[in-house]
Amino acid sequence: MFNTKDLIDLTHTLAAPILEDKTYPWEALPLIKDFILELGPTLDPEIYEDKGNGVWIAKSAKVFDSAYINGPCIIGPETEVRQCAFIRGSALIGSKCVIGNSTELKNVIISDNVQVPHYNYVGDSVLGFKSHLGAGAITSNVKSDKTLVCVKNGDEVIETGLKKFAAIVGDNVEVGCGSVLNPGTVIGRGSRVYPLSMVRGVIPENSIYKKAGEVAAIE
Repeated sequence: MFNTKDLIDLTHTLAAPILEDKTYPWEALPLIKDFILELGPTLDPEIYEDKGNGVWIAKSAKVFDSAYINGPCIIGPETEVRQCAFIRGSALIGSKCVIGNSTELKNVIISDNVQVPHYNYVGDSVLGFKSHLGAGAITSNVKSDKTLVCVKNGDEVIETGLKKFAAIVGDNVEVGCGSVLNPGTVIGRGSRVYPLSMVRGVIPENSIYKKAGEVAAIE
């Protein structure tokens, strides 16, 4: 239920080569930086402009002057990067996305048509096609005790071997305003998270997450 193929439509991300052979999407997180540096020089120069320092931006993308973009980074066609966005590096951003004002990204795969439009922090995460984080929703990528992140699904515990891993957000997921996705969060396709939620563990696809222990199926 939370394998890569069950969560992410790989036809909507340039990261497909580092995801398609992975059982779980988080296994690709350590590969993002090198993959961008390898992929960037191969991008069509008719579509992408090489900005130097490991940054490639689609010519049809709209990037405000006040945005900060550190490489390695790829920004896809028709994506909008708004005022004071802070892209710290190792960010692979798809087409027709919205990276909002004061939103911060670091070591992420952002699939096509994703919106992180207002005051979001997304680090060490994968966001699926057409997923959306409401205003102020953030990912938390390091446990408070600094131990390695586990993914918990009921009584099942999967060791990731990663110190930094926040969330996998499946295709068409809606995360409500002010929510926190804690380390090791996996949200299945088509699910919705109530505003001001504190989320941890695996949320099944097509569910409504109200609070811990209260998850309802979408009928």
